[in-house]
Parts: sequence; C-alpha cells; structure tokens
Amino acid sequence: MSGTNELQQINNRLDKCRHKLAAAKARNDRPVVNQFEDEIKKLTKKIAQLKHKQSYDVNQERKALVDMPFRREITKAEQADMGKLKKSVKGLVVVHPMTKVGKELRLEVMTGFAPKKF
Repeated sequence: MSGTNELQQINNRLDKCRHKLAAAKARNDRPVVNQFEDEIKKLTKKIAQLKHKQSYDVNQERKALVDMPFRREITKAEQADMGKLKKSVKGLVVVHPMTKVGKELRLEVMTGFAPKKF
C-alpha cells in the first residue's frame, strides 16, 4: 500500500473514532471513552510518523537532484516529445513545479536535472 493511501485510511479511522468518542461522551460511557481516547492517541502518533517519513523521502530526493551537476528549463518543444528527450539524455530526471519535489525546490517551470550537459 502506498504511503498516501495508508495515510488516508488512518485519517478516516481517526475521524470515525472521534465521532464515536463524541457519542460515548454524550452517553457518559466511561470505558468506551477511554478506549477511543487511547485509539485516537495511537492513530495520531501513526499519522505523525507517516508524515515525517514522507517529508524525509522528499527531502532525500531533493538533495539527490540538487547534487546533480547540470540543470536547465525544459522548453515547450522538448516537453512535447519527452520520450525522445529522455532517450537522448542518460540519467535525466524531469521535475514539474506542481509536484512535492518541485514545490520543495521552489521551481517555476518544468526543469530537467542530469549528470551531463544536455
């Protein structure tokens, strides 16, 4: 399961637990309230761990791209035929500014990173 799907499922479970906790508090059912409070703490901790792992992974990818010796903007003509461009440049990584890595790098336009000049 991907990280985003797992995060979404945990958020859904957390939301259900919060609703059930509110209902249990309204009934004044102490054992059930304690159970849901423990479950909410556990789910909140798991969400924090997953978000930290995602940010760590994005940061590692960003560092790898910044360490590449050459980068430049991808022109519209090159964007139109990406397959040809990727075949001609070995090790090319194209980053769109709307992706997590693109936002992390604060890119304005689609940019290519490569070990050699292209």
